[in-house]
Amino acid sequence: QSNFERSLFVKTCRTNARGEPEIIMFDNHVIVYKFVADVFFYVVAGTEENEIALAQVLQALTESTSTLLRNSVEKKSILENLDLVLIAMDEIVDNGIIFETDSAQVASRVTMRGKDEGFGNISDQTLSQAFASAKEQFSKHMLR
Repeated sequence: QSNFERSLFVKTCRTNARGEPEIIMFDNHVIVYKFVADVFFYVVAGTEENEIALAQVLQALTESTSTLLRNSVEKKSILENLDLVLIAMDEIVDNGIIFETDSAQVASRVTMRGKDEGFGNISDQTLSQAFASAKEQFSKHMLR
């Protein structure tokens, strides 16, 4: 796996995939990739997969990551918030099945915030606000 990743990076690092995603065939895989700041995003699939669907997955990943990180998509912020990025990836694709490509919906699910709920991102709350929010959500759920 690491040899595959290394050779893929060597092949793609000199291309200009900053605006629109690029699509290549590499080592019997379809690769859709895009660079944002200093981060390289790749979607890898078998040759039988649809490139347009893979591009939508990549777009959902890059846009939801940007939303979750407040438009600060760089290596440092991704490493500091790796849990959010991994959950976003899990919301988009699981075990090779595409679940969601709407980046706003993905970001909403990752932060566990519905469209009509206003309690905000848990990282923006103090401990007492988080407990109050959890208590409110729990009581709403129990009273249904």
